[in-house]
Amino acid sequence: MHFPAIFRFPGLLMVAALAFSLTPVAAPSAFAASEIKIVVNNQAITSVDIARRVAFLRLQRAGGNLGEKAREQLVEEAIKGQEAARVRLLASDGEVEASFERFAASNKLSTKQLSEILNQAGVTPKHFKRYIQVQMSWGRVVQALGGGGSGMSTQDLVSKMLERGSDKPSTTEYILQQVIFVVPANKRNNATLNARKREADQLRGRYQGCDSAASVIGGLRDVTLRQLGRIMQPQLPTEWKPLIEKTAAGAATPTRITERGVEFIVICSSKTVTDDKAAEMVFRSENEGDGESEAAKKHLAELRKRAVIANK
Repeated sequence: MHFPAIFRFPGLLMVAALAFSLTPVAAPSAFAASEIKIVVNNQAITSVDIARRVAFLRLQRAGGNLGEKAREQLVEEAIKGQEAARVRLLASDGEVEASFERFAASNKLSTKQLSEILNQAGVTPKHFKRYIQVQMSWGRVVQALGGGGSGMSTQDLVSKMLERGSDKPSTTEYILQQVIFVVPANKRNNATLNARKREADQLRGRYQGCDSAASVIGGLRDVTLRQLGRIMQPQLPTEWKPLIEKTAAGAATPTRITERGVEFIVICSSKTVTDDKAAEMVFRSENEGDGESEAAKKHLAELRKRAVIANK
């Protein structure tokens, strides 16, 4: 099974994916009384935290010294989470819950079933959700550092591409609008979501294009219109990418239920572009690998160097 790519739209950044088997494994014996084992900038990492991360690594079928791996991961995640909080890019509880729900659904599980598996394995839903929060948040920090790229300038990227004997590639440039039928968290239930989806589908069917969108939506209850502007094809989030690519200019994608409510994307226009910006986007998307740019790695190393880490 694969952890689905998580996106913040319109931030348009994919964060690290996690692949692990959801076959239940034997949970470790009952945790002993929690003891502080590591302190990272006044944030405590306890023996229970480490035991849960070891259980998480077992669930992933990881090898090697799991205790050391667990300690290393938790220290790094503490630093990442603290930095995301400092720059106000920490994913909200609502976003994390929505991601947890999507992960369960993608593996054909209910959230209750997923929680049971995590509890049985000794991981717990709380530990997994904290992992999700840090991954989402650090992805936003990486984006803020420079779009998640390799740290090179656009001209450097283009020059490097030309050096390897390639012409500047082309890509599709979209101008997009996002329509959100908002469903507050305290009103989120199947009946409300289904009703809002019917409303969204009706609007989508009579949508007359981006120019008249504001006047059409103006009289609707709890409907938000967001101008996403110009988006290159490599920047499209996984959850929307196939829908956008199959939708003609001037039309709207099918509706989707998201953590905000019910949404669809309108393709105001699309065109093929071949220029330095297109080359940059394609080159970055081809060469990011694990999604962690050199700039992000350097930033993390600097944060770690400045961090006060005490092992107990």
